[in-house]
Amino acid sequence: MQAVLSLKKYLKPYVAFALIAPLLMVLEVSMDLVQPTIMQHIIDRGIAAGDTSYVVKMFGLMILCAIIGLIGGAGCSIYASKTAINFAADIRQELYETITYFSNKNKDHFTLGKLITNITSDVEMLQRALTMLLKVFVRGPLTFMGAILIVFLTARELFPILLVVVPILAIAIIYFSKISGKMFLKVQEAVDAVNTRVQENLAGIRVIKAYNRKQHQIEQFTAVNGALMRRNIHAEQIIGILMPLTVFVVNMGIIAALWLGAIKVENDTIEVGMILAFINYLMMIMGGLMSSTHVLMLIARAVPSANRIDAVLKEKSEIHNNEQPFTGSIKGAVTFENVSFAYNKNSEPVLKNISFKANAGETIGIIGMTGSGKTTIVQLIPRLYDADQGVIKIDDRPIEQYDLQALRAAIGYAPQKATLFSRTIEENVKYGDESASLEELIEALESSCALEFVEKFEDKAQYTVAQGAANLSGGQKQRLAMARAFIRKPAILILDDTTSAVDSISESKIQNAIKENFKDSTKFIISSKVSSIRHADKILVLDDGEIVGQGTHDELLEANPAYQEIVSTQLVRGGTLNE
Repeated sequence: MQAVLSLKKYLKPYVAFALIAPLLMVLEVSMDLVQPTIMQHIIDRGIAAGDTSYVVKMFGLMILCAIIGLIGGAGCSIYASKTAINFAADIRQELYETITYFSNKNKDHFTLGKLITNITSDVEMLQRALTMLLKVFVRGPLTFMGAILIVFLTARELFPILLVVVPILAIAIIYFSKISGKMFLKVQEAVDAVNTRVQENLAGIRVIKAYNRKQHQIEQFTAVNGALMRRNIHAEQIIGILMPLTVFVVNMGIIAALWLGAIKVENDTIEVGMILAFINYLMMIMGGLMSSTHVLMLIARAVPSANRIDAVLKEKSEIHNNEQPFTGSIKGAVTFENVSFAYNKNSEPVLKNISFKANAGETIGIIGMTGSGKTTIVQLIPRLYDADQGVIKIDDRPIEQYDLQALRAAIGYAPQKATLFSRTIEENVKYGDESASLEELIEALESSCALEFVEKFEDKAQYTVAQGAANLSGGQKQRLAMARAFIRKPAILILDDTTSAVDSISESKIQNAIKENFKDSTKFIISSKVSSIRHADKILVLDDGEIVGQGTHDELLEANPAYQEIVSTQLVRGGTLNE
């Protein structure tokens, strides 16, 4: 319940709505409670006495009560819905903002499937629970207590029946509510598994088709979907027992009321109208208990969702700003001093004692075998991760001292996997700098050799990229990702194997553009091809997370065995490297 209390702050802006809704429900319940008593008077004083005018008068009063109750119920629904929908929207917004600022480690901790469940079904569950709490949970207890009070005051001869029926119903409700909370926590965990499986399969659909593994993936999804189905069925079966049990107990109460009432009518102790009113109130008591039970079930389901949401909102990002961050300009000199890093504290370090210096304006090439830590090095510069040991400096200042936004604003980063959004090409490229002019947009597209294919589209830069950039080739995606980095004109430019799907002619043009347009930028170029980095001022050769060589192409070619082996594997006929 601690998590539920911590989320109450999102309800504060809508307290007025949250108070109006129950008050209007009190009005509706009051009108509902009055009507059986009115019906009792119609039967016992009007019909029994043959007083038609009294019957008409009381019937009109009953209609008036129904109209007032209708207004109260409709008003309650409106204000309860406004409260719950706004409450859920604020939590969803906060969740999205929190997740956006998560470090990669935080995201890995929760997993994407679970975060998607948090922001969708968990929030939806809280919204439904709050709506029902403001509407039905007010109606249920009020109806229940009001009906018992009226029976005690007006039909005391039949009140002992309630002393038996109500405790049995209350015990059953408490017991089943307790069980349902545990059951629906397991259901939400199964939903996580389904979301994770769907997300993975949709992201890797091309690989699945290429390897003809469709049936295998269907079988895997069938397994998690089956687990969700079984847990849902189990949970619903447990709840399903409650309704028949409740109806049985209430029906026994009705039978007892009719039996006892018949005896007392015969003895002229009570009148027929009182028996009918009692049965109506008994049905109200059952309805009040059942509606309260339904809300308790929803609350039992919402509590695990609240706990999961609260855990995300309270998660402290691994990456955070300095209390007094430096916001000055960045020239771009980068220094690594004995930097080590592991993605998991219990796993082997991915980087081990990395040390090098890149002067402002230099080009640093990084090469090595797959898994040697090339990408990890450049991810530490914009603080996508923080180093476990050692110091990373920019302009001789530890990067932790920089304002995080200012630091990242000075970096143009084109990651290994080109990620584009389902927007126009212009919006995707200007994602790097929203204030860029049309001339700067064209320059960035030209520098990345993207202009040549963008100009062929009918809508040119207004061409809409499909979800997942499915309507672009791998090379086109890479070139647009580079254009997005170029348009920033950054102090530090990071290109992580961004020409792997680009032809050699276009790659040569891109290299020339970088040389001409980014003379003052410190450039980090990761590549598996020697031809992409051979002209760098300094080349870092990585092997198993360690720098096993650094220097120019000629220096390494002469003295570094690891680099020599890489070069030898890329020789073409004639004994020269691809340019």
